[in-house]
Amino acid sequence: MTAMQLRAELFREMNPLLDNETAMMKVLAFLKGLVVAQNNQEAKVPRDGWATAAIQAHAEGEDKLMMDEIFAEETMEDWQW
Repeated sequence: MTAMQLRAELFREMNPLLDNETAMMKVLAFLKGLVVAQNNQEAKVPRDGWATAAIQAHAEGEDKLMMDEIFAEETMEDWQW
């Protein structure tokens, strides 16, 4: 089905509810919930664009450590297990 066909079907199905205020309020609440759920799904891409940004940072030499390694002077012999 195309978007236009789906839209027409939606309006056909809603037609009997148009005179019932309570039913229309329920339909609106349900639709608002769907929009919120869709927006939440779209927002669940926390690392979107990170790979491209990392490649760009590396190409520009901006991916160096900001400070020296804290444990650079330690050796494995210093560690106790």
